[in-house]
Amino acid sequence: MKNLKYLFLFISAIFILSCGNSSTESSSATSNHSTQEVAKTKMANRIEVLDFYGSHRCVTCKAIEANTKYTLETYFGDELKSGKIVFKTVNVDDEANFKLAEKFEAAGTALFLNTVKDGKETHVNLTNQAFEKGRDKDAFSDELKFFIDLQLKEI
Repeated sequence: MKNLKYLFLFISAIFILSCGNSSTESSSATSNHSTQEVAKTKMANRIEVLDFYGSHRCVTCKAIEANTKYTLETYFGDELKSGKIVFKTVNVDDEANFKLAEKFEAAGTALFLNTVKDGKETHVNLTNQAFEKGRDKDAFSDELKFFIDLQLKEI
């Protein structure tokens, strides 16, 4: 009976120690996870170029998208590849995009830069400039490049 008691204590001790190691591993995993989250947040610093549009698009609306793509591909190719700049077209008439459109108060064609730094967002509304210069590729591109360069300095 005494041997059985020692065997039980020995098995209990192993069980408790293994649970302790498991707990340490879990705590270590949590610590690594936190480090990974911090790294993701830093990597998530970016500029989102958001081109909102409606289902029925005019010539200028189509030119805004085309000139935005041109500018990004011509001057910011590396940033696009790295994810530092992200280009999104958003149909405001699609129910799946209602919340995003509402967040930016976009009811139709609109162009925004959304700068995300350390989880905080800053919106730059370029809609007026986009419509004013939408059909002039060079003027549009110069202006968009200027605003993107300003925002890149922020992240």
